[in-house]
Amino acid sequence: MAREICSLSVELGRQIGVLIDRSGRVIHVIVGDNKSILIPQLSQVRSSTGRLKGLRCVHTHLKGEDLTQDDLMDLLFLRLDLMAIIKVRKDGLPENLYAAHLVPRPVDGQDWVFLPPVPPTRQDQDIRHLITALEDEFSRTSQTKKVDRNRDRALLVSVTTSTKKRAGESMDELAELVRSDDIVVLDTFIQRRDRINHKFILGKGKLGEIMLTALRLNANLLIFDQELNPSQVSSITDHTEIRVIDRTQLILDIFARRALSREGKLQIEMAQLKYLLPRLGRRDDALSRLTGGIGARGPGETKLEIDRRRINDRLSGLAKKLKKVSRERQQRRSRRRKKNLPVISLIGYTNAGKSTFLNTLTHSKILVEDKLFATLDPTSRRLRFPEDVEVIITDTVGFIRDLPPELLQAFKATLEELHEADILVHVIDVSNNRFPEQVRVVDQILRNLHLETLPCLRVLNKIDCIPPEYLLEQAALYQAIPVCALDSMTFDPFLQQARQLVLKKWN
Repeated sequence: MAREICSLSVELGRQIGVLIDRSGRVIHVIVGDNKSILIPQLSQVRSSTGRLKGLRCVHTHLKGEDLTQDDLMDLLFLRLDLMAIIKVRKDGLPENLYAAHLVPRPVDGQDWVFLPPVPPTRQDQDIRHLITALEDEFSRTSQTKKVDRNRDRALLVSVTTSTKKRAGESMDELAELVRSDDIVVLDTFIQRRDRINHKFILGKGKLGEIMLTALRLNANLLIFDQELNPSQVSSITDHTEIRVIDRTQLILDIFARRALSREGKLQIEMAQLKYLLPRLGRRDDALSRLTGGIGARGPGETKLEIDRRRINDRLSGLAKKLKKVSRERQQRRSRRRKKNLPVISLIGYTNAGKSTFLNTLTHSKILVEDKLFATLDPTSRRLRFPEDVEVIITDTVGFIRDLPPELLQAFKATLEELHEADILVHVIDVSNNRFPEQVRVVDQILRNLHLETLPCLRVLNKIDCIPPEYLLEQAALYQAIPVCALDSMTFDPFLQQARQLVLKKWN
């Protein structure tokens, strides 16, 4: 077959390639130009993340050139068993076959190894044994613990213009979000650039490094810290079969997991559909790979099968249902107002300890987890201050940096509760190294919601985790009251000041 391919390649003046499976069958014939071939998408070929593709590519080189960088990138991105070239002599006959394969660990700084040149007729000798040995070696380097087998295994990626410190802090928060969604983090990558390329967010070299790590560690998911536009997702998924999501999709997925109330589920579905709508214009593998995993919970399993018109119809229906829910909330608030009870709303960054604070304050048993967005649906309890002053105290969904606009809009009905509050209590996790930035984020969201004029009492939580001198300094700086949400004995200063604010507002 090598003679015929070389002869035809010379006659056409074009490179010719074939894709061969492990049983020796030719499944694709590719005709390129005089410099290269373009391997088609292989999504129909069955493969498993963490394993090689089960295909080897053999193609001609007309000018005697060695394996090119593009050849090696195709080997990597497509996870081919082997990339091989046949150098064609001037008389149209094959010279030798030159091949390379991936390796589980770098050899002399390279992620592939070149095989000694052999006559094309010897190509199949021991090839199956070589590929089997390679896959066994990859498998040993990517052993997945039994407890992780049914969980997504992700690589976290950030492409940023920020400082290394800020990028690291943002990546730490992304890792916390990932943990909240029960995903295993295998590795992280941060690429700093002077300017973000809005079409190709990652350089091809860095993407190659990430893909090889995914192969070695048996990763099945890439999560980007930045929101990706459709062309960026496309540029990444053009070279990989691994699912790709961004920070916004991750947050939406967490909300889809955690929402319990009918209202919460409606809001999440609306947010997911609004996120998907502008991405329907480029329906390709980038989106289809999201089915059956993260980013496809709730309505996500069917969203990709409905067109733009039906999504808009569904959004209109959801808007009507949420409007009805909003009216029901308004009626409940009116009944509550008739009882003449002041309302205190707990706000703060996600995982600051608001639910624990409310539990200790009101002797309740609201779900508490050391995870971001453990609380989504608002919860209200009665609280009696000394001297028979009674109030309603409400726990709300936590805020976060760069809260997706789709979520902010979808949760408008829930956030209306804050407008009915007489006092806001801003719970701050003072033990978190990033708490000053978190305070700024919460303050900005309050301004966006036009809530900055409401009386706001700041509370420094988790004081048992920091030195006393540091606590005194921060309490003075932020004019905040120190508490430990786990210890009711620390609540007296808060109760006194909150009571004074309530009496001042209602008298």
